[in-house]
Amino acid sequence: MRFNGTSNYVATEDLRVAVNAAIALERPLLVKGEPGTGKTVLAREIAQSLGTPLLEWHVKSTTKAQQGLYEYDAVSRLRDSQLGDERVKDIRNYIKKGKLWQAFEMDARPVLLIDEVDKADIEFPNDLLQELDRMEFNVYETGETVTAKQRPIVIITSNNEKDLPDAFLRRCFFHFIKFPDAETMAEIVDVHFGKIKDRLLKEALSTFYNMRELPGLKKKPSTSELLDWIKLLLNEDIDAETLHEADQRKIIPPLHGALLKNEQDVHLFERLAFLNRGK
Repeated sequence: MRFNGTSNYVATEDLRVAVNAAIALERPLLVKGEPGTGKTVLAREIAQSLGTPLLEWHVKSTTKAQQGLYEYDAVSRLRDSQLGDERVKDIRNYIKKGKLWQAFEMDARPVLLIDEVDKADIEFPNDLLQELDRMEFNVYETGETVTAKQRPIVIITSNNEKDLPDAFLRRCFFHFIKFPDAETMAEIVDVHFGKIKDRLLKEALSTFYNMRELPGLKKKPSTSELLDWIKLLLNEDIDAETLHEADQRKIIPPLHGALLKNEQDVHLFERLAFLNRGK
């Protein structure tokens, strides 16, 4: 099984190498990078490219590792026992399978996405070490052992919100998605929008990268935000000349709400535009 990218996803050579190395080593691929650089989408494109099922486990601040295995609903069982429900005789009726259990049961080798692992408690990655290593776990309520039919391709994403434990990192193949350069970004835009006038694309990318390089910017615009912005530019028929003026920092860029996501950055651009108007 080899990942070579898809028609909908521009994968750089080093990213393709990382994905295929993780598949060959049968280790989780830990992917880091700025928000909006395509980490979550990568798992979906790997599944599409390889023709395999995809399971997505989106981690929240309240997520516990146990939820990826299974959850036992003792409250419902107690309620049903009080009502005389026949279901209480089989405890399996109150066990909900998690994403890992579902992945372990699949006949075809699936892609399992564990998205934004750093959102959860610091112990979350450590609590999954044994299950990801041995590809099996015990269901204490029934006494059974669930073993993976075959090892899933595990993609784990992180936004670097907190450091991950060393023991967890040792078990992963790591890749950092670098922010795309202008040439790669042009390819990404072409995938999403097809033919776009060269001058408009050039001015849009110039404005975008100038924004990202501005000192004092609290949140740099991401790839996904650039795509939203270009979609709006095309929809509103904004021409390249208007963007050129913005690129010269005479005025704040049109439809900037797609790129600037907090008031501090908007005020920064407004002050910059004011200072440059007399030049």
